[in-house]
Amino acid sequence: MSYDSLESRDEAFYGASLEELKRGYKETGTEVQCLICGEIYEKGEVFPKDGKYYDAAKRIQLHLKEEHGSMLHFLLHSGLTGISEIQQSVIEAMGEGLSDKEIAERQKISASTVRNHRFKLREKERQARAFLAMMELLKEMGDKMEKKTEDKLCEPHRTAAMVDDRYIITEEERKQIIQTFFDENGHLKEVPVREKRKLVVLRKIADNFKPGNRYTEIEINRILKRIHNDFPYIRRLMIEYGFLERTKDGSEYWLKE
Repeated sequence: MSYDSLESRDEAFYGASLEELKRGYKETGTEVQCLICGEIYEKGEVFPKDGKYYDAAKRIQLHLKEEHGSMLHFLLHSGLTGISEIQQSVIEAMGEGLSDKEIAERQKISASTVRNHRFKLREKERQARAFLAMMELLKEMGDKMEKKTEDKLCEPHRTAAMVDDRYIITEEERKQIIQTFFDENGHLKEVPVREKRKLVVLRKIADNFKPGNRYTEIEINRILKRIHNDFPYIRRLMIEYGFLERTKDGSEYWLKE
């Protein structure tokens, strides 16, 4: 089982607590669910795997390791952390338990450069903690002031190639754009020229695909053709803007994780 839509997946991920993000799943009284793909395991059940049996908590941990590598690996390559490629490599090596010297040899840089990266990462951590506390306080103040729902900002899709001003949009604006560009049958009247509107439209189209499912190019084209006549262009935009991924030969497509 996976999330029903891209929006439900992103809401679950962005709405998770720090502890939930660290472990990679959220937990209720009856189930545990993977934050990355939405896989669910019911509490109280026993799950067989390779001749062994696991409860829900152990099974979700095994799922994360087998399907996603680890939460550290996923977050490093998610594009959500704002760190450079070299910093990604250094963190991965640190996660493997390598020393500064071993990391330097692997990356072909000096040990002092590795130490410099570790210092900058600690500084990022301190800034992130302070920023998170500040935003939590601001959120509490907003709740007390009972701000109007029209002012609620939409979250960018989790796999956005680059988050910038194009994603600054309220829920009310999003609804208006959808009403403007889609008819009552869900057919796209035209592809918006403005980037902000285009992103809203593409995210709406992404709801036609289920996270975790694999689609052939024929299936993708059939779904997109119902939405817009120029389905090859829409398909290309869905990949370009980080909604869909595909194999190199284009034989399979899926919602980007």
